[in-house]
Amino acid sequence: MTLSFFDQFASPSLMGIPLLGLALLIPWLFIPAPSSNWLEGRLLTSQAWSLSRFSYQLLIPLSPQGQKWALLFATLMVFLVSLNTLGLLPYTFTPTTQLSLTLGLAVPFWLATVIIGLRNQPTMALGHLLPEGTPTPLIPVLIIIETISLFIRPLALGVRLTANLTAGHLLIQLIATAAVVLTPLLPTVAILTVIILFLLTLLEVAVAMIQAYVFVLLLSLYLQENT
Repeated sequence: MTLSFFDQFASPSLMGIPLLGLALLIPWLFIPAPSSNWLEGRLLTSQAWSLSRFSYQLLIPLSPQGQKWALLFATLMVFLVSLNTLGLLPYTFTPTTQLSLTLGLAVPFWLATVIIGLRNQPTMALGHLLPEGTPTPLIPVLIIIETISLFIRPLALGVRLTANLTAGHLLIQLIATAAVVLTPLLPTVAILTVIILFLLTLLEVAVAMIQAYVFVLLLSLYLQENT
């Protein structure tokens, strides 16, 4: 029974063919595309308003050079929110619970920000490795610590997203299993468990959106340091 709780995180396959690629493509089918009409529908209007507010809040601290990433960050945000929220539906798969995907997104974006900083302002980019006013005996130690923290950033990005979603899915399955088991034995307790399950599901929807936002926000902060 314990092992079956983790079966939901295994990559699905059909006739030996992994379906991870299909799971990554399905969210785009639910995203409305702009039309040629003068007046857009409520869904498109709310989507455009949400993206504009998100881009505005995210790109205020960035320089004009960093603001060129607006379209890329907005696309990544929509993609992650769609994957995270659709994964909460029954009989679905959440690709962002796989470290291979989250690290595959985190490492290239982080590396791009580092390369941009080293190319455009190498002195300032390397200056982040040594805080100003550091005592001379501590300089080698701090450079090593800051270098390690720099290379840990993409790992922290990917693990944070995966760990939060994995923990939420496990809690939902544990509480749902408890509700099923308690229904014939203690109906009153089972009803309370179902209420807790409903509240937890709402919380997980919020977590799915917040974690996608945090992922993109941290990338924008890394970009801000290097532009």
